[in-house]
Amino acid sequence: MPRSAVVADANAGRLALNAAALRDAGYTVHSTTDAAGLAALLDGCQPAVMVVDAPLLPAAESEVPVLVMVDLDNIAECTVRPPGIHDCIAKPPSPRELVHRATALIDLVSRRNASRQEAEALRGQLRQVSAAVRATNDPQEIADHVVAGFGRTFKADHVCLATFEDHRVPPITAAWSRPGLDPLPADALPDEEEARRTADLLWAGAETLSSDGAETDDAEPGTAATDGAMQGKGGHAAAGEAPASGIANAASTLAIPMGEGSSSLGIIWIASVDRPRTWSRAELGLIQHVAGNAAHGLIQSHLISSQQQVVKQLQQLDKAKTDFLATVNHELRTPLTSIMAYLDMIQESTEQPVSAEVHQMLDIVVRNTERLRTLIEDMLSVSRNGLDDSLMHLTPVRLGQTLDLVAAALRPLAKLQNVTIAVDPVPEDPEILADEVQLQQVFTNLVSNAIKFTPSGGRIEVGSESHAEADGTRWATVSVADTGIGISSEEIDHVFTRFYRASNAMSGAIPGTGLGLAITKDIVARHGGHIDVASTLGAGTTVTVSLPLDADRSRSN
Repeated sequence: MPRSAVVADANAGRLALNAAALRDAGYTVHSTTDAAGLAALLDGCQPAVMVVDAPLLPAAESEVPVLVMVDLDNIAECTVRPPGIHDCIAKPPSPRELVHRATALIDLVSRRNASRQEAEALRGQLRQVSAAVRATNDPQEIADHVVAGFGRTFKADHVCLATFEDHRVPPITAAWSRPGLDPLPADALPDEEEARRTADLLWAGAETLSSDGAETDDAEPGTAATDGAMQGKGGHAAAGEAPASGIANAASTLAIPMGEGSSSLGIIWIASVDRPRTWSRAELGLIQHVAGNAAHGLIQSHLISSQQQVVKQLQQLDKAKTDFLATVNHELRTPLTSIMAYLDMIQESTEQPVSAEVHQMLDIVVRNTERLRTLIEDMLSVSRNGLDDSLMHLTPVRLGQTLDLVAAALRPLAKLQNVTIAVDPVPEDPEILADEVQLQQVFTNLVSNAIKFTPSGGRIEVGSESHAEADGTRWATVSVADTGIGISSEEIDHVFTRFYRASNAMSGAIPGTGLGLAITKDIVARHGGHIDVASTLGAGTTVTVSLPLDADRSRSN
């Protein structure tokens, strides 16, 4: 390839001789006798090398390698250290020595550039391996990506990865062989005890182990070893047990430990069958980096897998609890139905009427039996929560009519509490697609709650309206407002939590299970709506339920 050179020398005779020598060697030469001319030449071209007299050296660093001509009798020139890649030659140089040194300098730069390009290509390939490792939580896939990536990147014959028995990672083995080669036999690899001992020794010194070849020129102590020996970071042989020799019958083996913290958890073997292999510092650094990513990925995947198993077990336990709860509720409800039926028969009997005192006691039994029935129904609803969407029977329901039915059913209870229920007239009774029984349960829960928490002489107002949102969807909104004891701002966010009861309800000995609002919210959500609560402690509470009026939206929800 044609090469160009810039020669700068204040000595015109020496300049001419040096330029002629380079031209005779095939160089294209540009010459100058001063620093200003040198700067101008460098601005206009990019030579392969500069041959410069020491006094004319450019102050700024240049990417062009510099061969500096120095006077050996001049101490100042002999101590010159120009920035960038350079070499020195005594002046006047012989033509042959000048050409040889200039060419050697160019070749050095070329080798370094090729090495950088090769390292960058390796980095690119191994970045893809690391990306593949990070993209999966499957431990076997992580191991397979690593062995295949190392094998293809470094043109190896065999790559094996194995983790040890360790609580941090699952037991994993993975192997890759160059296409056309038979897989390694099982007895070719060191056994687990020997492999673990080797990995522990290497991990303790942050080293890798090579069983062949010598270190390359750009390797450092501690990054590669010769003839199966292991060297520490300071270049001293590691004391104690000797590491495993590597893969049987392989001309070259590299062992890379995988670990975390102070101990190893696995090892990777890279083998060449019929040719020795030396490893550069850059290659070993990249290999160790990817091995670190693989170890981290295996640890994380094992944690995720363990968490998923725990979640699965919890789900199974939750299902068992739900099934048990449903069974118990069913078994409780059956005898309770008989009890309530016999109580009704005794109270309504005309043949043998009971005394007023007994009738009063029966009323207490009936009320407590009703409380028990309500509790069982609530528990049954909770036990089916999230599992009984298929049990919803959607039909067109008149909202105003439903509110009237609920109010009429609860007015006797309200009368006993000396509480008034007022249902605002609905000018336009909207029709929604809903499960009528569940919708009645929603408003029954809300109004009965209002009765329960409203003191004597209080009032409950039930109102409804329909409106359209900005996005065109139409909604029906029902509000139940009371003048009861209210809820504190600190507790209002918890009212929809199962079994939660506000502190003033507990202190006032107001009966309840804390399930009503949780069940109500679930039913509203399964109808595609939402529920909100606003309350002032000591002044009252307003609960607002919004339900979609669009049939398609309701059906999809």
